[in-house]
Amino acid sequence: GSGDLIFPGQVLQLPGAILGTDGGYFIYIVARGDTLKSLANRFGTTVDALLAANRDITNPNVIYEGQRLTVNVSQTPPPTSPPPASGQTYYVKKGDTLRKIAEKFGTTVDTLLKLNPKITNPNLIYVGQAITLPAGSSSYVVQKGDTLRKIATKFGTTVDALLALNPEIKNPNLIYVGQVVRVR
Repeated sequence: GSGDLIFPGQVLQLPGAILGTDGGYFIYIVARGDTLKSLANRFGTTVDALLAANRDITNPNVIYEGQRLTVNVSQTPPPTSPPPASGQTYYVKKGDTLRKIAEKFGTTVDTLLKLNPKITNPNLIYVGQAITLPAGSSSYVVQKGDTLRKIATKFGTTVDALLALNPEIKNPNLIYVGQVVRVR
């Protein structure tokens, strides 16, 4: 039928996709098999927080493929499991590849694969997936409660030095959970 036609330039919304982030939230398109609990775990939040951000959900056990969910980033607590001893945890974002992640953190794809044995296909990672990074990375993933001052203290440097390494940070008081900050 006519519903099967796709036109050049048409924007398609695929299940599992994350639509733009702004204002402290993003829109996630529910994929087959998703549950509020699995999404809360994936995005480091709670079922209650997802319900609060999506008042149209009347039954927390019923979400459907293609449904748009608002995920509030600014109130997202860190995952409940402690980070692995080998290093920090990075959550895959839209457009990431293992190569890009390796470059961002000054490591190699091979090292990432050794630290993440669950990744069986290096070309297949998904948004929200937790990637263990090697200890001593040149970058740091902002956690809930972090400030540039706290990060500077943790890495034995100064806020000014962090700002010099991260020219994209225009306001030193405005960093967000999941943001990658270069520290060396």
